[in-house]
Amino acid sequence: MTTLPDRPRTALVVIDVQNKVVAGAHRRDDVIANINTLIDKARTADVPVIWVQHSDDELEYGSESWQYVPELTRRDSEPLVHKKYTDSFEETDLESVLAELKVGRLVVSGAQTDACIRSTLHGAVVRGYDATLVADAHTTEDLSKYGAPAPEQVIAHTNLYWKWHSAPGRRGGTVDTADVMF
Repeated sequence: MTTLPDRPRTALVVIDVQNKVVAGAHRRDDVIANINTLIDKARTADVPVIWVQHSDDELEYGSESWQYVPELTRRDSEPLVHKKYTDSFEETDLESVLAELKVGRLVVSGAQTDACIRSTLHGAVVRGYDATLVADAHTTEDLSKYGAPAPEQVIAHTNLYWKWHSAPGRRGGTVDTADVMF
């Protein structure tokens, strides 16, 4: 239902599943296994897999901490978008990559739920995309010492509100890994 004309395709977006980002993440191994399942499903269905990789002062470009986790393998033919802001669209080439691939619907996975995942979901809908969050394929670290809820609550709340998210001509929604159909 995207508002973007001539964009019939779907893409899987894998956001920031980098060594430092997910080192202490809630249910890290389960989430990475689910993302691997999604990647396999996407590749089997000839659906583009778009990788997003964050860098900043604490996550230095090219460092071991910055690298994607070894459990996930990006193919050379799969686009890699480098970003410096929480919204994967901000000052990146994500929009042009999606336009070239004629993508109007995003299936989103990765980290961190309360930052880059939420920002990218909202950024997508604002720009005219449909954006589905894979409910069991995103995670965050425990930031409760800073006043945030526990990670499982952050994840559950994000899944709850994104399940019903919509805008004129666009929709959000959630789905579990097992139910993703490309």
